[in-house]
Amino acid sequence: MNMKDLLIFQTAARLGSINGAAEELNYAQSNITSRIKKLENDLGVTLFVRHQRGIDLTEEGNIMLPYAQKILVLSEELTNAVQKEQAATGKLNIASVETVIHLPVILSTFIQDHPLVDLTLTTGVTKELIELVKHSKINGAFVTKGEWTADTALEKLDVFKEKLVLISAAHIESFEQVINLPLLRFSDGCGYRDKLNEWLADFDIQPKKVMELGTLETTLGSVISGLGTAYVPYAAVKPYEKKGQIRCYNLPEAYSHITTVFVYRKQDYLSPALRSFLQTIEQTKTVTS
Repeated sequence: MNMKDLLIFQTAARLGSINGAAEELNYAQSNITSRIKKLENDLGVTLFVRHQRGIDLTEEGNIMLPYAQKILVLSEELTNAVQKEQAATGKLNIASVETVIHLPVILSTFIQDHPLVDLTLTTGVTKELIELVKHSKINGAFVTKGEWTADTALEKLDVFKEKLVLISAAHIESFEQVINLPLLRFSDGCGYRDKLNEWLADFDIQPKKVMELGTLETTLGSVISGLGTAYVPYAAVKPYEKKGQIRCYNLPEAYSHITTVFVYRKQDYLSPALRSFLQTIEQTKTVTS
């Protein structure tokens, strides 16, 4: 067992793919396969189950993964300590719900301060992103705070609070008209959708029609065209309100505020890249609040 084998194992586990690991690490697919097989033979266990869509960790693989991550982090910390290297390096894979309006400030600050880190960003809804974090597919994610973020396997860092508003096309003149419009909502697992559902249930409101749209851009364009109403962060739509393209309506306080948090796995050791990213979030809180 050596560090390259552990890195290959960790990368394949995160991506769920032999091909993906080979592409990311710039190795031949046959090399990845043989190194994983050798690691399995050395340990006397099967680490992955192969299927048509890729690979999944076995029970033994899930047990091994956090240990492999700790060993790799310790190896990197040892190298940095011996070489007196202060700059964070390596890969950092994070994700975010689509509507984190202040995310560019955090990302641009981090990239400027840590140019040696290979940062990648993907998007999704809170529920699915938390699963990716828990199963080591990504290092961390910006999500909306709620029941899913209460998972004891996660560490949570509050980032900022947002106000949510119900929006309609500018020509809609009353709240009574708004609640009779088709409801344009995000995918299941979205924190904004959950907040709106709470309000609808508590006030016994049944939408006449519900349409599920995938992105904020599509939802906003549909609202402006008069297709329906949506529940979104006010910071994301404020410019459109100022231009007179939409109207915003406030719901009661209990349903109109939500906290964005950054979640990552509980672990004894943090990689230098992730530790630096957490520091950047703390540093930019005053800018984004």
